[in-house]
Amino acid sequence: MIPWETLDTATVPGGRETLRLKRRGTEISVMLGSNELMNSRLSGSEEALARLSIERLTSPAPRLLVGGLGLGFTLRAALPLLPPAARVTVAELVPAVIAWARGPLAALHGDSLTDPRVSIVEADVGAVIRAQRSRWDAILLDVDNGPEGLSRAGNDALYSASGLAAAHNALAPGGVLSVWSAGPDRGFTRRLRDTGLAVEEISVRAGTTRRGARHVIWLASKA
Repeated sequence: MIPWETLDTATVPGGRETLRLKRRGTEISVMLGSNELMNSRLSGSEEALARLSIERLTSPAPRLLVGGLGLGFTLRAALPLLPPAARVTVAELVPAVIAWARGPLAALHGDSLTDPRVSIVEADVGAVIRAQRSRWDAILLDVDNGPEGLSRAGNDALYSASGLAAAHNALAPGGVLSVWSAGPDRGFTRRLRDTGLAVEEISVRAGTTRRGARHVIWLASKA
């Protein structure tokens, strides 16, 4: 058995535990305490987040906001599906995650970070959402562990009633708010509907095979 090697550690702004970037052979893992937040072998649900969102877009020049860079699966899955006129802004709160993408994980991210349609910003995605109204054709949130956050208490605000109202305001007419989660959350589904969004809740495989754990994606459309 190949042992795990810790490549780097980082603090999450406003968080209480340390992120650890680990590698075992070609496998990459990001841990928060004893919880695994990301693994390079489990890309299926993040890729589905991109695909399911883009399938619902109608603009010939869509503007997408992605909350959380992570290991880059959502961004990489989105780019081949988007037209040349698309623009994708990725908001990542943890500076080290961006540095990892440009450093030890550069091969994993490929050329996605240098795609002319892409902008990477070091920012809280909640602040980006609140900054403008009716701007985004899609907001894709893959932040923390979903509505029940692990890494920092501040992430809970994204999934609160006020946070969802801000996302509703930030969407262009016909836009979609897409949210990834490690598991279901009935209270969150109700909050989405209470915001006035038309909600679909879809169960998808965590990996790229027909076996294994499932994650949840909510697709909430603005009339």
